Amino acid sequence: QVQLQESGPGLVKPSQTLSVTCTVSGGSITANYYYWSWIRQPPGKGLEWIGYIAYHGSTYYSPSLKSRTSISWDTSKNQVILQLRSVTPEDTGVYYCARVDPHYGLGSADYWGQGTQVTVSS
Repeated sequence: QVQLQESGPGLVKPSQTLSVTCTVSGGSITANYYYWSWIRQPPGKGLEWIGYIAYHGSTYYSPSLKSRTSISWDTSKNQVILQLRSVTPEDTGVYYCARVDPHYGLGSADYWGQGTQVTVSS
């Protein structure tokens, strides 16, 4: 049984960097052939895919967020880390990690974390 657990700062001030960590248990983040995605949901809006890191370490980001986004991992801790720079209140929302290749659609995800609320406010 694979489980994903997000942890984040809760509150972030505008212009600062938002960092969220996804800890994976029950399976290796380097196992063939999985993709580890970050997705967010602003209040009252739909899901927005942010980016992924693949089993071989490559990353890919949503064009609208690419300039501000970094996804990395710590394989010794089985963790995937999201960093979103220069945040504004529009970055407020629930942040999720999921095991999914977005080329097949977010509905193809077999595992999701419970999500963590991040609020950007001064």
